[in-house]
Amino acid sequence: MILKTFGWSFAVTALGLVAAFLYGGWVAFGLVAILSVLEISLSFDNAVVNAGVLKKMSEFWQKIFLTIGILIAVFGMRLVFPVAIVSITASLNPVKAIDLALNDKERYEELVTNAHPSIAAFGGMFLLMIFLEFIFEEREHTWLGFIERPLSRLGNIDGISVCLALIALLGSALFFAGDAHQYGGHHADKTSTVLLAGVAGLITYLVVGGLSGHFESKLEEEEEHEHELEEEAARAGKKFEPVKLVGKAAFFMFLYLEVLDASFSFDGVIGAFAVSNDAIVIALGLGIGAMYVRSLTVYLVRKGTLDDYVYLEHGAHYAIGALAVLLLVTIRYEVPEIVTGLIGVALIAWSFWSSVQRNKRLAAEGGGSDVKSEVSSGV
Repeated sequence: MILKTFGWSFAVTALGLVAAFLYGGWVAFGLVAILSVLEISLSFDNAVVNAGVLKKMSEFWQKIFLTIGILIAVFGMRLVFPVAIVSITASLNPVKAIDLALNDKERYEELVTNAHPSIAAFGGMFLLMIFLEFIFEEREHTWLGFIERPLSRLGNIDGISVCLALIALLGSALFFAGDAHQYGGHHADKTSTVLLAGVAGLITYLVVGGLSGHFESKLEEEEEHEHELEEEAARAGKKFEPVKLVGKAAFFMFLYLEVLDASFSFDGVIGAFAVSNDAIVIALGLGIGAMYVRSLTVYLVRKGTLDDYVYLEHGAHYAIGALAVLLLVTIRYEVPEIVTGLIGVALIAWSFWSSVQRNKRLAAEGGGSDVKSEVSSGV
């Protein structure tokens, strides 16, 4: 199972590290290894959330996610995206931007750093909406019940997620964007840039999330019907196979996953410049990390980990919320990438531990109800 799922990741790791050594010796080898670990730690929560969506898709679309999707993730976000940032923000043609990336690394790093406020605003708003939509939705299981229960009741208010996201954007523009961090420790007024990018991030979420949500609601209707058929099959002693997302529904879910991955990649791409300003080294390191994120997503789906550890998805969304806040904060202040990565890993590890404890309680109680165990745990 491990080799089948992570085989390509192991192969890409070996090839990437060899390429790094041939390109820049042991120094490049070490930098690529560090960037790979950084990408995995920053994007682990991405894998957990992706698994929650991917498990609803057919095997065909899961393969598309692992093939075409990985090409988009590696070559699009980890290689083309940094160059596109320079091209757009500095009004350069793509050829000139590539030339800067390969031949004038310091100038390239300067341009990317100066573009960070707009990137942080776009990615921060997109990720914040994901967290808010999750936290305001009523769920069967609650992890931090003292937070989730009252907020799920507030979720009945129409448009509350959008309102809070816009308030966060206005706050970021007022308190952070007026003195935004720039290359070399300088600061500049990026208020209009942050507002425009933040609204673009919100619109992107509403459009892509709305389309995928539309088809997901249809899936839920089908699942209710399938549940009835499953009960009938059980009574008749027959095996029942659930229907997976296909066609347009699967396509929009695939699109949603790609946009989600892109948003998670923003901090990794920008944070990579704290380790190296070499575009080749960054592409190799983040590309290896992206392969593991994809493989980990599929592993979580095939092992049914999310069904066994019910709080993992909660922990991942809390990590998303923390990342969104940190992205907005970095418009003005520098936040070490190790801090960002550790916060996400810590929240997911905590939710995993809570899930294990919950399973132990249920086993000790002889399969008692989830509600009883959650109430007794105080969550």
